Order: sequence, then C-alpha cells, then structure tokens
Amino acid sequence: MKKNIAHVLTGRAKQITPEETVIQPLPHKDFRFANPFIVIHHIGPETIAAGSEMRIHPHPHRGFSPVTFMISGEGYHMDNAGHSGTIRDGGIQWMFAGKGLLHSEGPTKEMLARGGNWEMIQIWLNVPKANKWDEPYYQAATAEQLPFVLEQEGVALRLASGEVDGKRSPMKSFTPVTAIIGTIAAGKTVRLSARPGDPALLYVFRGEVTANGTPAAMHQLYVFDTAGDEIEVTAGTDAGILFLTGEPINEPIAAKDNFVMNTAEEVEQALEDYRNGVFGKLEY
Repeated sequence: MKKNIAHVLTGRAKQITPEETVIQPLPHKDFRFANPFIVIHHIGPETIAAGSEMRIHPHPHRGFSPVTFMISGEGYHMDNAGHSGTIRDGGIQWMFAGKGLLHSEGPTKEMLARGGNWEMIQIWLNVPKANKWDEPYYQAATAEQLPFVLEQEGVALRLASGEVDGKRSPMKSFTPVTAIIGTIAAGKTVRLSARPGDPALLYVFRGEVTANGTPAAMHQLYVFDTAGDEIEVTAGTDAGILFLTGEPINEPIAAKDNFVMNTAEEVEQALEDYRNGVFGKLEY
C-alpha cells in the first residue's frame, strides 16, 4: 500500500552563524517534528573561494545525534570529548552528543585554503530518554564504506544507516533508522519502503522528482503519513534525494537552541550548564 503524503514543505533560509546560512525544511511552521527526525539543514551547493575563513565555531550539544552527509567538499569535526575526523565527498559522520560536549565543524583548513565546491546535509536525530545522558561518541565512514542499494543504471544511492536488501551500513545508533542518499537520473524510478507506523521523509536536494504522484523540487521535503509502506520516486530531471525512516520515539520532545531533551526544564538546565562552563572548553 502506497503511503499518502501529509505535507510537502519548502525549506527556508536560516542564518545559524554570522558567516553561515542554511536551508531548513525541518522544523517548519506547518510541521514541527517527525520524531526521531528533529532538524534537517542543507548547506550549499556553493563555491568556497580560496583563502576563505568560513567555519562554525565551537558550540554545545546535548541529548541527540547530529549526523552529517557530505555531498561535496571536505569537512572536519573536533570535540572536547577527544574525537576528531575528516569526511569527504559522499562520506558521513555521526556524532552522539549524549550528556553534552562542545564541538566545531565546517570546511577543513586545507579546503578553505584551496577553495572548491561545498555541499552537505545535517540532520538532528533524537535518541531515547534512556540514552540522553550516555557518554558521547563519534563515528565516520567514507563513501566507499557505504553500500549501494536499489541498484540500476542511472541510480547511485548509498545506504548511510540501517539495512536494505541484505546490505548494512557500518553506522551504529541508539535509534534504529534507515537513511539512503544519492542521485537518480532523469526518467528513472526507484521504490522505497518504510514500515507501517514509522515516520518517513524524503528531501530533494537537487533537481525535481515525483513521489507517489506528487511533484517536488530542490529544497522541498515530503512528509509521509505513517500508514502504508510503499514510496515510488521518479526523477523528472537529474535529482538528488535523502530518504529517512525509522522507529518513532514516543516520548515528549523539548528542543531549543542546540539541545534536544524531554522537558523544558532539562533544556534550561543545559543552557545554564553551558553558561556556567559545565560543557568545558575546546581549543581548535
């Protein structure tokens, strides 16, 4: 049974630092969350000029996982829990903030020096209440470590999380989710599936597609009803998509600033902890 479409949301520009603006399709004024998917930010595509100084300075997180899909470019991660890493075209990094840390991210120094194409998508993935105070961790994978799925000529989709057709992503998570990202050539059709009862999202980061009979274009996000399990996607032009589905977390959400907790009091505590230096320092 095909999934009905509850919303097609158009991302809007949001300035997250004085230097950085993202396209944000989630949360949206017409639809807030698809728990466990809390935020989707799309940066680029853009050309970084050689000698640029753009970067996202150290900031705190608690209670969720920021997951970054590098479409093009070279990005770094560093945090004060002792983790660091670099991801390149097609790679993914998965940071679990847990009880709290400071981290910095953005184009690498080398990329800023030489310039080049830069595009990435970051999602905020909620975790169950039972895990919000666990120790932070960091993991990353190259494009080559993410298996191709739904293979056919003109389709290049990689499995960034979960298991599809007997293939499994190396990423591990407290929250069971499937994430598929990549490109579909014009005129090609792929069939995605999501378990009845699970939230499902499809973000178009390039070109135009039609999903279950409804068209959408770059920067638009399909939000599907939880009933049904089939999603048929046909590319009207060469297109790029990010498909997300996973087990819902049926717990209260309090999301504010850089924190995803269960109550407003927990968020206020996180803000107070940050002001009081509980999150520590990060030299970068």
